[in-house]
Amino acid sequence: MKFLRQAVRSARTFSTTSVARKDLVQDLYVKELKAYKPPATAKDAHIGVVKNFSLPTVPKPPTLPVDLAAELTAYDATEPTKAEAEVTSSSVHAGEDVGKGADAFLGFLEADVKQAEVHH
Repeated sequence: MKFLRQAVRSARTFSTTSVARKDLVQDLYVKELKAYKPPATAKDAHIGVVKNFSLPTVPKPPTLPVDLAAELTAYDATEPTKAEAEVTSSSVHAGEDVGKGADAFLGFLEADVKQAEVHH
């Protein structure tokens, strides 16, 4: 008998009369959301805030020069030559070890550097 009483006590019971608790804060929130009416906006509210769109001007297509041959000869006449470039660079760096070429520079980089002996 004792065993039956414990079994009855330990069994789950479902009550159909218990009232479900309501969340008052949630109810107030939902009620306020339903009652909310957004303010009406005027039809001309955007005036002064948004600029009117205007298309940009159409770019002009490039035109070829009338006398193309004369302009090309003038360009060739003003283009510096290699000899002029060497003369100007050697006069600017007079006395410096400049102009020996890439092979000399690479040889300088690959050369062994003597380290100074440290006396203790």
